[in-house]
Amino acid sequence: MDLCRSLRSRQPEVGIIAVTARGEERDRVSGLLTGADDYVVKPFSMAELHARMAAVLRRAVRATPASQQVEIGGLTIDFTARRVLRGGSEIPLTRKEFDILAALARRPGIAVARDRIIIEVWQTSWVGPHVLDVHMAALRGKLGDPGLVQTVRGVGYRLRTEPS
Repeated sequence: MDLCRSLRSRQPEVGIIAVTARGEERDRVSGLLTGADDYVVKPFSMAELHARMAAVLRRAVRATPASQQVEIGGLTIDFTARRVLRGGSEIPLTRKEFDILAALARRPGIAVARDRIIIEVWQTSWVGPHVLDVHMAALRGKLGDPGLVQTVRGVGYRLRTEPS
């Protein structure tokens, strides 16, 4: 409970799922009131935990207020119009390519985990192992600056914030 309270006070936007053997109603209520977004009592299946993680991440993405437009690494990204411009020229992106770029642009300069990107873009964690890699390669090619989207080994990807 102390950890949950501390996390919530330092990072109010972070998703928290309490996984515990304490299943009494008062424990569940206390966990949720302390700041957990969900409360899972053991035993549970991995499918259930994945579904709950996906639901918490979906809520977190919807709750994250994104500015209408940002400028990052020489790109202008308009979230509302779903347009990407470089030097005034529009870069045509597919829906998934735009969603991947938007997931990174909401956290410029920060490493975003592969699983987080997959859940935000595909709204599930059950995506083939190379689907993100294929879309990422296409996105990098279209952006005209392959180093703009950086691979963070063992974690995921980061959007470079300074122009090349």
